[in-house]
Amino acid sequence: MTTANRLTVGVEEEFLLLDPHTGENAPLAGKVFGGLPDPLRRRGRQEFRPSMVEMVTDVCTDLGDLGEQLLVARRAAASAAADVGARLVAVGATPVAEPHPTAADDARFRDITRHYGPIARDPAVCGCHVHVGVPDRGLAVQICTRLRGWLPVIQALSVNSPMFCGADTGYASWRFAQLQRWPALGPWPHLETPEDYRRTVATLVSSGAMLDDSMVLWYARPSATYPTVEIRVADVCLTAADTVVLAGLVRGLVAMTGADALAGRPAPVIADALLEGAHWNAARDGMDGTLLDVRTGRARPAWDLVDDLVDWITPALGDDLGTVHTGLDRIRREGTGAARQRRLFDDPGFLDLLARETLAAQ
Repeated sequence: MTTANRLTVGVEEEFLLLDPHTGENAPLAGKVFGGLPDPLRRRGRQEFRPSMVEMVTDVCTDLGDLGEQLLVARRAAASAAADVGARLVAVGATPVAEPHPTAADDARFRDITRHYGPIARDPAVCGCHVHVGVPDRGLAVQICTRLRGWLPVIQALSVNSPMFCGADTGYASWRFAQLQRWPALGPWPHLETPEDYRRTVATLVSSGAMLDDSMVLWYARPSATYPTVEIRVADVCLTAADTVVLAGLVRGLVAMTGADALAGRPAPVIADALLEGAHWNAARDGMDGTLLDVRTGRARPAWDLVDDLVDWITPALGDDLGTVHTGLDRIRREGTGAARQRRLFDDPGFLDLLARETLAAQ
């Protein structure tokens, strides 16, 4: 079996730019990118909203190195934002308002807005995407199918968007709810081969549900750009330390599901309705209640499912095991990003506190 720390890993994190006085989203991404130090400018990416900044890591093998890169990127982007009068915050949904709900000035984004209409003008949401190196496209498809049942647990651990337009939504991940209107966004279908994948995507493109084959927005997918499996189910994490735990779990899952595929073990067949219910459950409650165990069809305490996940991937974690255990123990004590946001919400300095958490080392 390939241990997880032999697989490469990289992360994309999306952040909001907020007005420090009103808390509203500030469309200043272009100026922020211009203010990044030269070594980090290549790691900045334009996102759909001009009130969003995306920062990416280099390809890593060590979780410690990944964590350092995440912190350096967050702090550089926060400094560049401060220089143009904005605050960088790692939250998954717009906390106050989006006064300018237009796409960034880019031909591609304009095409998306024309094709999808009003849903493309919703307030900004921010996610975290984890890439794990899988150079074989056939194996990547099989891994995505075998990951399906575990991704609601990953989602529940990474919820970080309970607030929207100045109020608590009652969801741990309002980002999830907001994205439900987009077609072809949700769980990866049960696919066995690259031919299945290409045929399914081509059909969705021909129907108009996908603008083109770059609009594969499923929670897992073979990356169109890199030789990786990309996991897209998570809200952006409140702290870099949370992101490291997420990356360690995802890399362990890819290692174990890849080993199953190579050994010829069949992928579990999970009803789409059951999987969709599990994701809704994860977004609604996070880790603060029960999650739907898609293996049995029963609700179970959320942390019991996390324990099952960790037990299963432990043989593949290798050197990541200590980092994953330490990080999960901290999340169990302190709560998810959503739980921490709720504890801070009544503080008059709520947004300042979130901005501080975004740059925290732990």
